[in-house]
Amino acid sequence: MNIVIIGANSAIAKATARLYAEEGAGLFLIGRDGDRLQQLAADLRVRGASAVHNLQLDLAETGRHARALEQAAEALPRIDAVLICYGDLPDQDQVALDSEAAQDALTVNGTSQVSLLSAAARTLAAQAEASQSDRDANGLSFPAVIAAVTSVAGDRGRQTNYVYGAAKALVSTYLQGLRGRMLPYNVHVVDIRPGLVDSPMTAHLEKGPLWSSPQQVARCIQRGIAKRRYTVYAPGYWRLIMFIIRCIPESLFKRLKI
Repeated sequence: MNIVIIGANSAIAKATARLYAEEGAGLFLIGRDGDRLQQLAADLRVRGASAVHNLQLDLAETGRHARALEQAAEALPRIDAVLICYGDLPDQDQVALDSEAAQDALTVNGTSQVSLLSAAARTLAAQAEASQSDRDANGLSFPAVIAAVTSVAGDRGRQTNYVYGAAKALVSTYLQGLRGRMLPYNVHVVDIRPGLVDSPMTAHLEKGPLWSSPQQVARCIQRGIAKRRYTVYAPGYWRLIMFIIRCIPESLFKRLKI
């Protein structure tokens, strides 16, 4: 299996890459910090990755996204999966009052990821058209996968993080439409929605019993991709939690600081 991981230096991405390395996967890592990418690549080779390629890229530079995916396609014999896995949790009080800060948060967590998803879709569509003769053991065309890590925050606009949630909702809605668009190319689309994750991005927040580790989320991602899920709540108990939250009447919900 050959996987492109975008935002590879994030805690969840690193944990996921290690799982695939242990299976002997080929990896193409894209991230902003080149030194950290090289360190991760060395670690993944030791863990068993069949090949590891690095590309340093500021993911806010949307004009370079298409070429980055082309470079991944050139480096790997085939792209089986593209995983987009990065983000930044803004200070809600700041972004509520500062329109520029809000725009930056929406770009990092939303529109830049849409740009990458678009580039990934074009690359995998071209791959499908060029590889129509590829077949799996059952004689069926083997599907590629596009997966993106969004958030349960996108399920409903909560007053404590609605700018971040709006960006993630944008990506989730885009994924849903992309799923239908990529169907003729036999490309499956997965929406990964983690709950509270103990990572550097949330280091300043107090932790509780609902928090999970990047390793737990990584295992959910790996299973979700393998089983061709549509939406993966990570861990799974967040599906029930968010169902309950979505059912709260708006007249009550608007008063809750959750």
